[in-house]
Amino acid sequence: MQTTVALASAPFTPGSHEYGFEFTEVEIDDPRPDEVLVRVVATGLCHTDLTVPAMLPAEMFPTVMGHEGTGVVEAVGSEVRGIEVGDHVVMSFRSCRACGPCRAGDVGYCEQALLLNYMGMRADGSTTMRRGEEPVFGSFFGQSSFARHALAYADNCVVVPQDLDLALLAPFGCGFQTGAGTVLNVLRPAPEESLVVFGAGAVGLAAIAAARGAGVGTVIAVDPVAARRRLAEGYGATVLEPGSEVAERVKELTGGGASYAIDTTALAPVVQQAQHALRSRGTLVALGLGAPEYPIDAIDLLQSGKIVRSSVEGDADPLQMVPELIRRRAAGTFDVDQLVTTYPFERIADAIADTTAGKVVKAVLTW
Repeated sequence: MQTTVALASAPFTPGSHEYGFEFTEVEIDDPRPDEVLVRVVATGLCHTDLTVPAMLPAEMFPTVMGHEGTGVVEAVGSEVRGIEVGDHVVMSFRSCRACGPCRAGDVGYCEQALLLNYMGMRADGSTTMRRGEEPVFGSFFGQSSFARHALAYADNCVVVPQDLDLALLAPFGCGFQTGAGTVLNVLRPAPEESLVVFGAGAVGLAAIAAARGAGVGTVIAVDPVAARRRLAEGYGATVLEPGSEVAERVKELTGGGASYAIDTTALAPVVQQAQHALRSRGTLVALGLGAPEYPIDAIDLLQSGKIVRSSVEGDADPLQMVPELIRRRAAGTFDVDQLVTTYPFERIADAIADTTAGKVVKAVLTW
């Protein structure tokens, strides 16, 4: 069948803020026995959708990005169980569900993650789309939802109640899941502990919302954008502007250093600042994608017992985490609707510009 996609025809130039998406018609395959055809309703715009096309080789273009898709199931392969035509779904990342990490519940660390999410094709090497005789790479996070239709799978489709707004749920597939999951699954802070979040964008504010909803008493947000600091204050966080004295200010506010820190900026100096803001044996989780390396203060690390680590998708299993976040949203302990600004898909360039300028927190594209 024919469908419309926002196509990236060539690699993006790193750091140029030039993102070329072209709307065009492609042929998308009918679903195979293990696939699900979803009519896309909304897709969140994520930083990863802009950074990955700057990293891919020219041979992997043209390609279709998009990995925070929501929509309505239009067809289901014969081997798919638990998903039916007409179901509303949130699409997330893929995992094989069979390797050692997957069997242990660590699906974000699936041994097949690179192949299933980033290589632009199915596991057998075939592409799901073509333009004329030209193959179009896709299968991004097992969906490529910068499109009117996406082929997904039972392992990355989460059935959700049909009375919920799919535009508001789109970021639950990645950005909100990553921020909240880092707090709820990785750090698990107690009410008497403290958390400082560097970067109050979509991921950072989701982390703040989850921490405050879980009863963490001291939450600090560091961000240069006044509007985002105000949003963090709305969750009950103490806010700081970036600067050379941030680590000392955090120590003052927490009585010696934060129990936990999260970095979403991918700025190497900020990551080190987050390390310095920790108390002894504190933990820093670096989530930002972009910096090729982070310089760690080895003396501070070796003398303090601090932990510096990363997390893939907040160590979440979307089949469990997305419903949990929906429950918390309904209970008022994960209030993130206000972070979403919707744009018609045709205004993808405006959504990107407003996001990169800090005018909006989470842009969601709708058909």
